[in-house]
Amino acid sequence: MSIIEKIGHVDLERLRLEIEAIPKGNQVALQGIEGQTDPYWGTKSAVEFPDGIREEDFTIPLFDLPYINFIMRNYSLSRTRLMRQQKKSCYSYHIDDMKRFHIPIYTNDKCFFIINDLLYRLPADGSIFLVDTTLIHTAVNASFDERTHLVGNV
Repeated sequence: MSIIEKIGHVDLERLRLEIEAIPKGNQVALQGIEGQTDPYWGTKSAVEFPDGIREEDFTIPLFDLPYINFIMRNYSLSRTRLMRQQKKSCYSYHIDDMKRFHIPIYTNDKCFFIINDLLYRLPADGSIFLVDTTLIHTAVNASFDERTHLVGNV
C-alpha cells in the first residue's frame, strides 16, 4: 500500500449538509461505546482511555446522521470523528496505532499532511483516502480558513 490511497467516493454536498447538525468543537466523536454518549469523551488520546477500552470499541453511532452512519458501517470504521483544524495551526509530529480513513470536507491548497517528511494535499472533492498514519506525520493548516475532515479508524 502507498502512504495515501484513494479508496472510494462520497456525495460531498450530502456530507456537508449532515455535519451542520454536529456540535462545534475541534474534535467531535461520531461513535461511542456502550454507556458513553458524550461526543467529546471519545476524542481523548487513546492512552487516556480507561484500561480495557480500545479504539476499535468505538462503534456505536452517537448522532442521527443517516449518510455518515451508512459510511461508518459500510467501511467498518471505529472511533470516527469530525476533526476541525483551526486556521494557522498544526498537530504534533506523531505516529498512530492504525491507519486512518479521511474524507476532506473543507480544505484548500494551504492545508496538507507531512508524512515521513513528504508533503501531501488531499482535495475536498468527495474522495475517501486511506492514510498510513502509522508513519510519522502531522497535519498543517497554514491558511486563514478552518480545515474539516471526517476521520475514522480502519
